[in-house]
Amino acid sequence: MNLPTVIADLVKAQNHFDSTAYANCFTETAVVFDEGKTHKGKAEIKNWIEKAHEQYQVTMAPLEYSETEQTLKAEITGTFTGSPLVLAYHYEFKDKLIQSLEIV
Repeated sequence: MNLPTVIADLVKAQNHFDSTAYANCFTETAVVFDEGKTHKGKAEIKNWIEKAHEQYQVTMAPLEYSETEQTLKAEITGTFTGSPLVLAYHYEFKDKLIQSLEIV
């Protein structure tokens, strides 16, 4: 599967539980929407993913990427109820980084 570099980097960071590398995939003013919560800015995104890594140990397996819709479907596996799940990640990019991410 041919993923944009920043998305491939995000998946790699997720699967290695590397919160710093994960946050570095985002712009300074990025916004993440996940589980009904909004996380604004790179520092807040890093704190959010760090807690998620500790609590759920989620890994991602990309299934399908749509360049036109800027959407990645991925199977996530971890220590949460209902694992594994298939989720959709909707991205907006700015300067080859992620400006917005909505996980549904």
